[in-house]
Amino acid sequence: MNNEILIIEDMKKLGLSEYEVKAYLNLLEEYPVNGYALSKNSGIPRSRIYEVLDSLKNKQMVFEEIEGKTTLYHPIDPKLLLNKLKSNFENILDHVDTYTKKVYSKQQNDNKLVVIKGRDKIIEFINTLIADAKKRIAVSIWEEEINDLSKNLNEALQRGVMLKGIYFGKNNPYKEIVTHRRIERYLSEKSERYMTITIDGIHVVSGIISREEESQVTWTKDQGFVEMSEDYIVHDLMVNLYSKKLGQKETKAFESYADHVRKEYFGFTDEEFEKFK
Repeated sequence: MNNEILIIEDMKKLGLSEYEVKAYLNLLEEYPVNGYALSKNSGIPRSRIYEVLDSLKNKQMVFEEIEGKTTLYHPIDPKLLLNKLKSNFENILDHVDTYTKKVYSKQQNDNKLVVIKGRDKIIEFINTLIADAKKRIAVSIWEEEINDLSKNLNEALQRGVMLKGIYFGKNNPYKEIVTHRRIERYLSEKSERYMTITIDGIHVVSGIISREEESQVTWTKDQGFVEMSEDYIVHDLMVNLYSKKLGQKETKAFESYADHVRKEYFGFTDEEFEKFK
């Protein structure tokens, strides 16, 4: 997708039609021009061009100049347009914020479990939560997912938000989180990427993230689930930090014992468990 198509799609998100965007962008390249010339330059049908220009005039994005019997059109300076749009959207958002806070019921239950499906939607939702984080973010996360969250995680760190947790991957981009010691062992048993993220001790998002559009996580603000997820992450963190402090012989003994406990807990047969090593 080229830059022109991208900017058209972006400007349409501001409430403009495709013809309005094309007319304004073409005017930026060449002005003043009359409606006929603009129709020819932009590819907007002549039967529609004056309707489009009237709409842009009402939005104060285009101004007209009368020269005899000819009407010429000028675009508003892009800097002035951006300032105008920012002001308009700030006013709109302020109004929405005031009204929604007023009508939002504080009595709503926070113990509901909400299922979110599709990897892209999951990532988008988590980024929204991270952008609002105030104190602490705890993660149990894979390399594939942290790359999609890095922008908002970096901004959170710059705001002074604490980041803690476990990272499954080879190139850990954050000194604040600890790389899991046995990634291959984990994958051989699970064959899936699981993810758990808690935000400020208020939100938890947890589930399978490796199935693309079939990925599914649960989001809740239920305090029991949040605390249980925090305990899961900190337990994994403690085990990995403890293992890193051991010598080679001690590490081998520790991991062997940990494998034994896991085997007994899940009831794996010797044959099944050998496949995981």
